Amino acid sequence: MNRRLFVQAGAISSLLVVAPFLIAASAQTTGAAGTKRHKIVIQVSDNDPAKWNLALNNAKNLQEDVGAANVDIEIVAYGPGIGMLKPESPTGSRVADAMKANVKVLACENTMRGQKLTRDDMLGGLAYVPVGV
Repeated sequence: MNRRLFVQAGAISSLLVVAPFLIAASAQTTGAAGTKRHKIVIQVSDNDPAKWNLALNNAKNLQEDVGAANVDIEIVAYGPGIGMLKPESPTGSRVADAMKANVKVLACENTMRGQKLTRDDMLGGLAYVPVGV
């Protein structure tokens, strides 16, 4: 009985992790020429350069795979992940490069207030949202 509940709980938690990506990946609009324009949101809440590099690599790879003109990518940072949006962070230059490649990077203002950060503390060119979740 306990093993069955454990397996069910594992399956449900796996679905909860994958579902947002499936929903985000299925959000598409059709352009003037009939091509599908994909809309992707990547959420990062870790202050870990490796995880940020993974998110940035995913954005870059997606642009290369479907064409930058065919996809809108947004990376939303909140919680501890907001630290990687500072100019001096280990991934600051890569985040800036992603923004130059038309990846929209958004910072959670709720987290910024909690960490006593202002827009002056952050990379230039960021967009802001009241709540990043």
